Amino acid sequence: MEACPSIKNILLLDSEGKRVAVKYYTDDWPTLAAKLANEKSVFTKTMKTNARSEAEIAMLDNYIVVYKFVQDLHFFVTAGDDENELIIATVLQGFVDAVGLLLRNEVDKRMALENLDLILLCLDEIVDGGIILETDASVIAGKVASHGLEGAGSLSEQTISQALATAREHLARSLLK
Repeated sequence: MEACPSIKNILLLDSEGKRVAVKYYTDDWPTLAAKLANEKSVFTKTMKTNARSEAEIAMLDNYIVVYKFVQDLHFFVTAGDDENELIIATVLQGFVDAVGLLLRNEVDKRMALENLDLILLCLDEIVDGGIILETDASVIAGKVASHGLEGAGSLSEQTISQALATAREHLARSLLK
């Protein structure tokens, strides 16, 4: 019986390999020390690559890691070695693009930390319990923006229609590249 694709973790690290936002969906790394060791291993094995223009794929410790670097942030999505790399890459691209939309294309560590609540909501909208829920960046950003508006978060000055217009604009720009 085929199971739906599952994600082991999503990591957002800074340029020094320190945590910005991480979410683990399995007990493959049961302790905090194991999680930190995994993050260090993933970071050190990928830091010398140039994954800025498009996502890269690596096989580390029987896991597939798809990653991309934006400014001083390193985005990683990890799955089992039996998962489809294209699906994992789609999850990563959805995460990167949604963060870009939510941070209004100012994707750097400072903005990410100032809007950490939006990034964590973004992670919750993309994957739940390891199961992929959504990969469309504009849909993810729209849901997160509506959560932010309800809670009077950092997007409180922006209406949902403005957020969707921004998302549409970004999507149009990315399609024209």
